[in-house]
Amino acid sequence: LQKDSKVADGVGGANGVEVGPGRKKDCGKWQKPRFTRKALMRCCLVRWIIASTGPKEQDSSDSDLELSSVRHQPEGLEQLQSQTKFTRKELQSLYRGFKNECPSGLVDEETFKTIYSQFFPQGDATTYAHFLFNAFDLDRNGSIRFEDFVIGLSVLLRGSVTEKLNWAFNLYDINKDGYITKEEMLLIMKSIYDMMGRYTYPTVRDEAPSEHVEKFFQKMDRNRDGVVTIEEFIETCQKDENIMSSMQLFENVI
Repeated sequence: LQKDSKVADGVGGANGVEVGPGRKKDCGKWQKPRFTRKALMRCCLVRWIIASTGPKEQDSSDSDLELSSVRHQPEGLEQLQSQTKFTRKELQSLYRGFKNECPSGLVDEETFKTIYSQFFPQGDATTYAHFLFNAFDLDRNGSIRFEDFVIGLSVLLRGSVTEKLNWAFNLYDINKDGYITKEEMLLIMKSIYDMMGRYTYPTVRDEAPSEHVEKFFQKMDRNRDGVVTIEEFIETCQKDENIMSSMQLFENVI
């Protein structure tokens, strides 16, 4: 949620990617991006999964997302296809990589931290990875099933604007009480700046996260009660082109 420090552009540089299709670099109106295979591969989590996919031919059990040796067996491929916006082939590729990296069928927080430390070696991704993991871990049991993993990715990469905003609200709502406080927003923002490290351009001042949070929180907290509700969050974001443009940040740091 920033404009002045160009962190979104800096994130792109961090991963060697261009500004997402549909986004205008200047202050033009935000447009819904077109999601292609190239855009899909910008996602850190997808790149981690695909890189783990072995060259061997996939067998029928992989195709059906059934594996007897895993502790958690995921739902059927057809069901996941109906719940997400991934194709059958994409789901198969994602599952093969997920299975190779997480033979138990579950991913834990330490794995998330390892992933983001690899993609953002110049910064400290530990805190951001913690918050992101909690956003995926909907039942709060310390592990993420393949179904939750892929459904979350589908929302972030191919969901509607409202779906993405709902997901972003869940990320900022750290204690999951249905409200975002200024302190929670600042913690998330600082974790992103910490992760970016030297990749932010121009160089970010230490007080920049606080300044951005102050500005955006004032816009969102319409009734001045010190917290932001989901309704206030979505309504404010949808009416503010600068905030909507900055939401593209999630496509580059997920």
